[in-house]
Amino acid sequence: MEEERIALFVDFENLAIGARESLGGMEFDLEPISNALAERGRVISRRAYADWSMFADARQAMTRSHVELIEIPQRMGATRKNAADIKMAVDAIEVAFEREYVTTFVICTGDSDFTPLVHKLRELNKKVIGVGIKGSTSKLLPPACDEFLFYDNLEGVDPLREMPTKTDTVRDNADAPELETLITTTLGGLLRSGQGEVLASSLKRAVLRKDSTFSEADYGFRAFGELLRHLESDDVIELSEGPGRGDPVVQFSSGGGGEQEAFQLLHDVVAELAGKNGPVVMSGLKNQLRKRQSDFSEKKFGYGGFLQFCKAAATRGLIDLTWDEKVGDYSVSTR
Repeated sequence: MEEERIALFVDFENLAIGARESLGGMEFDLEPISNALAERGRVISRRAYADWSMFADARQAMTRSHVELIEIPQRMGATRKNAADIKMAVDAIEVAFEREYVTTFVICTGDSDFTPLVHKLRELNKKVIGVGIKGSTSKLLPPACDEFLFYDNLEGVDPLREMPTKTDTVRDNADAPELETLITTTLGGLLRSGQGEVLASSLKRAVLRKDSTFSEADYGFRAFGELLRHLESDDVIELSEGPGRGDPVVQFSSGGGGEQEAFQLLHDVVAELAGKNGPVVMSGLKNQLRKRQSDFSEKKFGYGGFLQFCKAAATRGLIDLTWDEKVGDYSVSTR
């Protein structure tokens, strides 16, 4: 597989101020970004934009990192900022057109003003990775990118905080169901698309298309494969040997990973409600299941919606589904 050829563009003032204000006064360091990019491909161009008279110490460090420093002359406030933004955007587009061999653009900023640049680069068939400080990154920017790395979460970044907070690198245990749901719904969608076997690498790319900020490291895993093996141990998915080493085929567990228990829960709730109130309509049925099992979600089994889950249960002979014209909803009963 041909390696990615990466062009790096750094809105230095945005990151330097963001690190100082959001990460306990720490100084911005390019090395964690360089290390993260080294895992993704070969960085062939490095440019950083700022009024470097304001960042004398950082200037030396950036030069040692082989970064081309683009000087934005001293101006006042927003005028200086706009000049840096425009110059960086123009240079990125110029590289996109003149150097077709560049496959990936890394835009280091949290500023939403760069969102149109990201869109244009992707229109030109370039992969775009964003990098920003979590506390100062616009919510508009990460979804526009193919992948977005929060600087706070990169290896080697040690924010100067006295106590860990909810924004620290490792998410708490309450996010585990969210992670499982993200993986299983994505896997289910890929399988429904009829594109054949789903490889781990394809699954990771699809997950990033859904959530460009996704990183298995946020959940304590060192690699995506380790995350998949964890889900396999929980009987959520199954892994089998793929065409390439280290890229297994991913499919749902034949054991169901709790799916059979969920189908049985549906059957039991429908039987109970039918015994009390007669015919059961689908509207509100999901809430009834959640009264019995608060964390119930059909999505963690790869189903796109509750109707699809009920149809799967009907196919397995656990319930009957009949469209009721009078109520405009499905009538559900047990067999």
